[in-house]
Amino acid sequence: MSFQTRVTNLLDIKYPIIQGGLAYLAYSDLCSAVSNAGGLGQVTAMSLKTPEELRAEIRKVKILTEKPFGVNFAIGQTGRPYEHMLQVAIDENVPVITMTGGNPAPILKKLENTKIKKLVLVAAKRQALKAEQLGADAVMVVGQEGGGHLGRDDVGTMVLIPQVVDAVSIPVIASGGIADGRGWMAAHALGAEGIEMGTRFIATKECVHASTAYKNVLIASEETNTTVIKRSIGAPARAIKNDWTETILSIEKANPTYDALKDYVSGEANKQFIYEGNIEKGFGWAGQGVGLIKDEPSVEELIQRMVSEAMEVRKKWK
Repeated sequence: MSFQTRVTNLLDIKYPIIQGGLAYLAYSDLCSAVSNAGGLGQVTAMSLKTPEELRAEIRKVKILTEKPFGVNFAIGQTGRPYEHMLQVAIDENVPVITMTGGNPAPILKKLENTKIKKLVLVAAKRQALKAEQLGADAVMVVGQEGGGHLGRDDVGTMVLIPQVVDAVSIPVIASGGIADGRGWMAAHALGAEGIEMGTRFIATKECVHASTAYKNVLIASEETNTTVIKRSIGAPARAIKNDWTETILSIEKANPTYDALKDYVSGEANKQFIYEGNIEKGFGWAGQGVGLIKDEPSVEELIQRMVSEAMEVRKKWK
């Protein structure tokens, strides 16, 4: 049974499954495992400190897989200059570059005369239209169920995907709340030609940078165990609900400013949870798809399970 779509053709992959950028977690181990399993793995550029570190990570991926992979630029969250990191990705001739957050126009302009495929994450129809106008090859569209940073309109994946599909001519990749083959097929039914998954890939054996405590929380959580923080400062993002996020929400009610929140929503606070396993003294991103996560398979096992689930769904369509 073929899973060929415009996304698989564009990216030269077997299955239209893309691993999300995953700040501080998406490195060569996970990236190469996803690509080797038939999807598109990614390295997260802006979680690395220097261009030399990014170059080394890209070269590790090239050793671990001969398949296409991507480099993700989270340009809206770090506030750091990214141009020198982008140049490394271009110099290393990476097959795919994805952009999340911020204005993708400068990156898209820089990539105009390269063979690198360009994907932009959006959270609204107007953003998708703009990305297409600026030259994106495809858009990844995240609904409010997703983990990490989201759109400001609180529109769910089920409603958002068909709106974008109807509005643009480039391929649409669905994201937000997808964690198994059923969600994958639902995305296709909505008109998407692929999916992006973040949270589900954290709870895999090859996501070696995620602490056991973090993975165990994902496996034990229900969909009601997430909450949206940073809404008051215009940057809503979904995380696991704990004492730390409750404190963040209290601060947002009393003093909704970045200065009041910065120590609580920092990368260091994130690392306390995801690296050190301090599950009440930091925060970990997660989407509502946690309600569907019950184990920690290898990436290969996860993708093959999803393929089997997808095939079962497709048989019912006949």
